[in-house]
Amino acid sequence: MKIAIASGKGGTGKTTLSTNLAAFLSETEKVVLADLDVEEPNSGLFIHGNLIFEEEKYKMIPEWKEDSCTFCGECQKNCNFHAVIQLGSQILVFPELCHSCFACSELCPVNALPMIPKRMGQLKHFALNNFDFIESRLDIGQEQAVPLIAQTIDFIENNFTDQTIKIFDSPPGTSCPVIEATKDADFILLITEPTPFGLHDLSLAVETMQELKKPFAVIINRYGIGNDDVIDYCQKNGIPIVAKIPNLRKIAELYSKGDLIYNDVPEFKEELIKIRDFIKNEI
Repeated sequence: MKIAIASGKGGTGKTTLSTNLAAFLSETEKVVLADLDVEEPNSGLFIHGNLIFEEEKYKMIPEWKEDSCTFCGECQKNCNFHAVIQLGSQILVFPELCHSCFACSELCPVNALPMIPKRMGQLKHFALNNFDFIESRLDIGQEQAVPLIAQTIDFIENNFTDQTIKIFDSPPGTSCPVIEATKDADFILLITEPTPFGLHDLSLAVETMQELKKPFAVIINRYGIGNDDVIDYCQKNGIPIVAKIPNLRKIAELYSKGDLIYNDVPEFKEELIKIRDFIKNEI
């Protein structure tokens, strides 16, 4: 069971929900939480486990071998991302644009562009009782989050059984990193806030999930502020609203301290129970 928690914008409460839901479910189930917002992971501020494994992560980048090159131009012709270009008697490689598709390397007739590993980030695995936490962090200056997200998901698939509940704390927005984090999930929980900005970005997230043909439902965070436009939108489009997390000062205080919330705020725990029951019934 793979559950991705996503939203159309940042700051709606993905990490708050992900960390608390994972910890709550781990009281009765085997759970792994993965922070897939690799450009700015922060689930680790709330989950304090024992580090049991870490490794550097690499992506494959072509390296030009001048002595072998015949300057046929095939590499530039076959690169859809303009990561390899020919300027006279020089071949320039732009690692930031490379998608590691191997086209330039495999189609080079003289093997002048072998692929070499280049570090892009780091993965860490923490354990706490019945709860595992995976954090991947992109190195400063790296342009692409998708390869590291993909490798993190592969690590989870290879190290945890299908009996484990897998929760993905996804990146914000609707761009490529979100697609990578949600495309193989069994169910998507879209968290939003009851404001005009929240509704606008929720509608973009809904369109994205519909395009991916993924089942999804909505959770409203900070319920009690704004208006009912999000509720009206969901009712009009037949989108289930699983829970409404109240806008309470106590929640903000606990969050600002880096503490989990559900054990100290009964109203928050009640909403987590609704989410748990929904997951069991629907999935």
